[in-house]
Amino acid sequence: MAKRLALLRELVPTAARVAVFINPSDSPRAEVLRSDVQVAARDIGVQLQVLSPSTIREIDAAFAALVREQAGALFVGPDAFYNSRRVQLATMAAHHSIPTAFAVSMPVG
Repeated sequence: MAKRLALLRELVPTAARVAVFINPSDSPRAEVLRSDVQVAARDIGVQLQVLSPSTIREIDAAFAALVREQAGALFVGPDAFYNSRRVQLATMAAHHSIPTAFAVSMPVG
């Protein structure tokens, strides 16, 4: 995750704040991911906004929060739920013009 977050920062150098989706349903893994991404964010000098949507409605609310907080980019952590919602995530990111990177390749379509 750290490498992908750093790559996102390189691709969007103006993003001083990066939102990250980490699904809390997988609590042991979520804590490790949260720790890793916090260290990576500190190392590359970005503010981190960690959001934890775990339902379709929570994804909508999380996008509202990251737009309100003016996140410059979104990083979606590895998770089967996020993979199953890839069209929703990509559509909302495009609608809000938020550059987005996924922790794993997620073809849309």
